[in-house]
Amino acid sequence: MKIAIAMVQVPFIKGGAEIHAQMLQEELKKRGHQVDIVTIPFKWYPVTTLLECMQMGRMMDLSEVNGEKIDLVIAMKFPAYYVKHENKVLWLLHQHRQAYDLWKTPYGDLDKMSDGEWARKMIIEHDTKYMNEAKRIYTNSKNTANRLMKYNKIVGEALYHPPLNYEKLYCNEYNDYIFYASRIDPIKRQRLLVQAAKFVKTDVKFVIAGSGSEKEVEYLKSEIKKHKLEKRVKLVGFITEEEKINYYANCLAVYFGAYDEDYGYITLEAFFAKKPVIVHEDAGGPLEFVVDKENGYIVESDNPEKLATYIDDLYKNKSLAKTLGERGYQTLLEKNVNWDYVIGKLLGNS
Repeated sequence: MKIAIAMVQVPFIKGGAEIHAQMLQEELKKRGHQVDIVTIPFKWYPVTTLLECMQMGRMMDLSEVNGEKIDLVIAMKFPAYYVKHENKVLWLLHQHRQAYDLWKTPYGDLDKMSDGEWARKMIIEHDTKYMNEAKRIYTNSKNTANRLMKYNKIVGEALYHPPLNYEKLYCNEYNDYIFYASRIDPIKRQRLLVQAAKFVKTDVKFVIAGSGSEKEVEYLKSEIKKHKLEKRVKLVGFITEEEKINYYANCLAVYFGAYDEDYGYITLEAFFAKKPVIVHEDAGGPLEFVVDKENGYIVESDNPEKLATYIDDLYKNKSLAKTLGERGYQTLLEKNVNWDYVIGKLLGNS
């Protein structure tokens, strides 16, 4: 089968969505299909450029290439899912969140643009119209499916997939540090973990990996210096996949502070490494996996002291950390997080 994966990308920026598409391409190729990722550039500002990107999505011709029919299009991101095709399947990562769940929140920007209200109306209207053309509609999580129903009245079925290099993740020991690897950004809330470091009573350490917002990195550095946390909190910046796997293998537990995450690879990476995960009650996608006091902890987002208490509990009782982490791994098995199941659904074989 000749399959096109329809995606968009902000030039020079590569993240989880791009990795997701590449993994899907590789898994389809393993099963004998011809697969390519068709990407259009995306820029969300100003409003006129955003609307032009929507037009590009609709104007893509993926019906055939070089005289050969493209049998299936798997569309994954706004506005690539506007593409016209007689056999279009949607596997939705997320919509343009600025028009939906981030509208008029501290993390939104469309509501602050001139003509933002009008643009939001156009996005919701056209999303609803063109997504409904799909033969089958899946999402990367129930959280994404819930948004789709809330704003567009469209039913989507969650398909969970493993993270990159999941088969290499393993557990070596439960050491003395909490690990958090993510893009540095206010919405990922690394600052809550730094705040918790002020309240812990044990000798637990914190390792925060990732690059991103320079402003947020500088804020974290200033907080660490201000509260004399240099020996407790380490910002290690960008790390390789091998380094990340090693950190997971030896950490005590994993913190995932993101706000309303679509899916959240970090949760799955931690559970594949048999480590407990600490998230917040507004975490979104991770709440589909983390069960409070069963395989991790769910904490209020404005309570770094409580977060510190849970971290101290794990430090003082590493056998508890081991038990929670092993339950997390079982959670993934129970939820059928594997590529055979995903591919079968996308191709209509199951």
